Amino acid sequence: MNIITGKVWKFGDNIDTDLIIPARYLNTSDPHELAKHVMEDADPSFPSKVQPGDIIVAGYNFGSGSSREHAPIALKAAGVAAVIAKSFARIFYRNSFNMGLPIFEIMQSDEINEGDLVKIDLDNGTIHNFETGNTYQFAPIPDFMQELIAAGGLINYAREEIKGK
Repeated sequence: MNIITGKVWKFGDNIDTDLIIPARYLNTSDPHELAKHVMEDADPSFPSKVQPGDIIVAGYNFGSGSSREHAPIALKAAGVAAVIAKSFARIFYRNSFNMGLPIFEIMQSDEINEGDLVKIDLDNGTIHNFETGNTYQFAPIPDFMQELIAAGGLINYAREEIKGK
């Protein structure tokens, strides 16, 4: 069973890749270094507050802006287990799965509050908020993209495929 359970950190609409990882830190691709600065322009204390397994919930157009892969890398390295939003920028959506960061679209993301505990059930396509008791349905993630998540990203998936041949 594919379950993700974590505490919510809440952000608004139009969180672009510069807010996720500011351009001034793009002189490195070291995930641990990027994690030290993730979301700091949106919430300066976020890098020191986020814990492994936490979940970001946002509004519309999460991950807009540049096509940098650093954004999902920084989120994942900081311990963010998943991102839930009303919508995602197309390139961020694909980069997230390529990096092994699961993301989920639901229109009711504004009903989930910071600090809530939520459970994401990939098999059933549901997000359950333990604080309110509400359960939300998300569009099923294609099997191949679930395989990318399970492998930890596209590179790990490709390594496993090569070993299996």
